[in-house]
Amino acid sequence: MAASSVAASELLQHMNKHISIFYPKASCVIRRISTSSLRCCSQPQLKVKSAPQQLVGVVGLEVHAQINSNTKLFSGSSVRFSAPPNSLVSPFDATLPGTLPVLNIRCVEAAVMTALALNCTINRKSLFDRKHYFYADLPAGYQITQQRRPIAVDGLLAYSFLGGKKRNQVIKKSVSIKQIQLEQDSGKSLHDDLRSQTLIDLNRAGVGLMELVMEPDMSCGEEAAAAVGELQLILQTLGTCQGNMSEGQLRVDANVSVHEPGEPLGIRTEVKNINSIRYLARAIDYEIQRQIAVLQRGGTVQSETRAFDSKSGETVPMRDKEGLQDYRFMPEPNLPPLIVYEDNASLPTGIDACQAVVVQKIREALPELPAVKRERLVQAYGILPEHSLTLVNEEGLVEYFEAVLRATKKEPRKVIGWVTNDLVGHLKQQDMSVTQSPISPKALAELLELQETGHISSSAARRVFQEMWRSPGKTAAQIIQEQDLGLVSDTSQLHSICQKVLDAHPDVVNAIKSGNKKVLNKLMGLVQRETKGRADPVLVRRIIEEKTS
Repeated sequence: MAASSVAASELLQHMNKHISIFYPKASCVIRRISTSSLRCCSQPQLKVKSAPQQLVGVVGLEVHAQINSNTKLFSGSSVRFSAPPNSLVSPFDATLPGTLPVLNIRCVEAAVMTALALNCTINRKSLFDRKHYFYADLPAGYQITQQRRPIAVDGLLAYSFLGGKKRNQVIKKSVSIKQIQLEQDSGKSLHDDLRSQTLIDLNRAGVGLMELVMEPDMSCGEEAAAAVGELQLILQTLGTCQGNMSEGQLRVDANVSVHEPGEPLGIRTEVKNINSIRYLARAIDYEIQRQIAVLQRGGTVQSETRAFDSKSGETVPMRDKEGLQDYRFMPEPNLPPLIVYEDNASLPTGIDACQAVVVQKIREALPELPAVKRERLVQAYGILPEHSLTLVNEEGLVEYFEAVLRATKKEPRKVIGWVTNDLVGHLKQQDMSVTQSPISPKALAELLELQETGHISSSAARRVFQEMWRSPGKTAAQIIQEQDLGLVSDTSQLHSICQKVLDAHPDVVNAIKSGNKKVLNKLMGLVQRETKGRADPVLVRRIIEEKTS
């Protein structure tokens, strides 16, 4: 093995000497590829030394985000989901002879804005490359991308998720962003099994993508899902990607391996084209367990590309994993280096600022990002961090919550439970968005105001909420009147009901008199049952305490 490594190294030096004459930067690329390959070959296979629980997962992600642009990356063809097949294809998209790429400035600005939001370093000069591979829906036989020098590098994505035993503890993590690169999408292959043929739709060919490469800083599906969820929120907030995964606007490739902590990383597999955050978590967790099982049996994890079968919940083999050398990267000869400028003062003479990409201008246009919004909500309204996480993670929920607050005098900490528990719970049960809620912010505020002013109890308020959900045309006041849910305000009537409950439960009364105050809640519940939830709990407690003292 040592002799073969030396021979291979001498061969690489000889190759680099000749290649560097024509491509000065290519030699370092080939050296990096080849030495990495030698290390992989000489690295011993991972063996299970002890209990399988010592093996841990390692996860890195590659996220392909479709840029929110009216036209494609290098052509003037429109971008529209579900358009008739091959109706949005320019001569360049179809790779007709003599056609040349023209870079879309909107796509560049979107990539720069995304990079700024993710704390990346913007490369003032980036380059385009050709990545060669054959698919029927890639007419040119190569993809224009950024391999050697992408538009941005070295970023950081901070994300949070609810964990702990009760799933109510905010856990904060972060993942490093290796790079963000611009590239074009491929077309789409439509398989007709009945006719045993495959049809090609080139509408998607050439659509602008941002590929975000995340370092292997995660350990399980839950972390990866939270990171992608946060990224999706950021992209939607920026407007650089609509992030609709069901329409393929956000697709994730997961690189998964297992190893013992402190040992070299294991052989990784790639799970391709996952189009759901829920499926992403399931695919990663399954793949980690599959690799652990392979190693437990004394086998070797294969370096391969796999797909996730959502029906079986398993990953299945697709093909061997390609290496960098398989793609035969080369500089794109039809595109000059991409230059971005820090500010207007750095623009060369004669360059129109409207035709250039200026980082400072894009930085000033950054909106309030999700993490900043969560912190603002906590500080402004005194709510818990876990509540702010729920508010921001559900599209439109912050606006709903703040609209309720503007229409009621109820404290934010009393409103938040109604929004994050009652409202969100009903929405999830029926798979509805916030904008589809049958209860408007104004209607919920009216209900909460009636509760706050003592017209109904909290239990009655929830009954009213249920009826408002079923009958959107009815107001809270109408339902309270129709179902006679108003609070019992007659003190003498409440005294009579409380006395009746006490007489029926002398053992509980004796326990209270003996110092066991906890059982008082049982008597209060019985009173509420008698009044169908219409009794003022504060008044009921005071009456019971007086009668049992």
